[in-house]
Amino acid sequence: MGKIRTIGILTSGGDAPGMNAAIRAVTRSGICNGFKIKGIYRGFDGLINNEIRDFTTENVSGIIMSGGTILKSARSKEFMTVEGRQKAYDNMVKNEIDALVVIGGNGSLTGAKNFAEEHDVCCIGLPGTIDNDLYGTDSTIGYDTTMNTIMDCVDRIRDTAQSHERIFFVEVMGRDAGFLAQNSAIACGAEAAIIPEDSTDVDQLARFMERGIRKSKKSCIVIVSESPKCGALYYADRVRTEFPHFDVRVSILGHLQRGGRPTAHDRILASRTGVGAIEAILQGQRNVMIGVRNNEIVYVPFSSAIRTDKPFDMNLIKVLDELSI
Repeated sequence: MGKIRTIGILTSGGDAPGMNAAIRAVTRSGICNGFKIKGIYRGFDGLINNEIRDFTTENVSGIIMSGGTILKSARSKEFMTVEGRQKAYDNMVKNEIDALVVIGGNGSLTGAKNFAEEHDVCCIGLPGTIDNDLYGTDSTIGYDTTMNTIMDCVDRIRDTAQSHERIFFVEVMGRDAGFLAQNSAIACGAEAAIIPEDSTDVDQLARFMERGIRKSKKSCIVIVSESPKCGALYYADRVRTEFPHFDVRVSILGHLQRGGRPTAHDRILASRTGVGAIEAILQGQRNVMIGVRNNEIVYVPFSSAIRTDKPFDMNLIKVLDELSI
């Protein structure tokens, strides 16, 4: 492959607060280092449909504080096909794009990995997902902001729970990873968290009801990771059936978790990894995700980032158990 002169940026999958800060960092760092930058709208679909525009520093002015993504996002079914990826590559060639920076989560980086392998193009990933489930980075772009959003919501729910002496099951995102649920439960002073990592033979609800309901506790907050089968509604129905003397309510936070102004932590993480993406290209790196580990920029191969389960600190379960008595 020849010298890289033009870099395309896209955001893919679910939006995450801080994506705009990442777009800004890649654009400005790229221009500062002599690259031409092109923004690709609506993720991989935009690459397939040639929704590509030249980007200057003015395009990213005043966006660092904004949630969402100015490049828009989409989940592209067509890009999952060989034919779709061929169309995307043809448009890369047409627009003289030599490398791609893909900002997104597991599915987005999987798409980037497949694309890079099929067409021998340089792809660099930035970890943009609120779930914090990508291996090789201590945190992902959007995770801290979402944690703070959940904390603010639960603080408000707590007022009602205490006023009416209720048990509230609060459902948060993180279908396959309990980082949001467990850590927000600690931050909010919740009585329990029900997460995928703790799905042993032990009935999590029964354990909570045996341990968590005290005579001195008339209200309780339980944070539940979303699940199509065992979400907050499932556990609330069980309590109504098995413990009918308790007043139970459910609050599903849903997509409000994705929105809002990114925290300082997410803006800094996005800025550092965005600059790191340009540095990786300058160094000749290919097909890696830029992460931050122990406060240092690291290059994580796509295969490791998307296929390796991120370690979950089971001590966090003990912390919550002891603090919720």
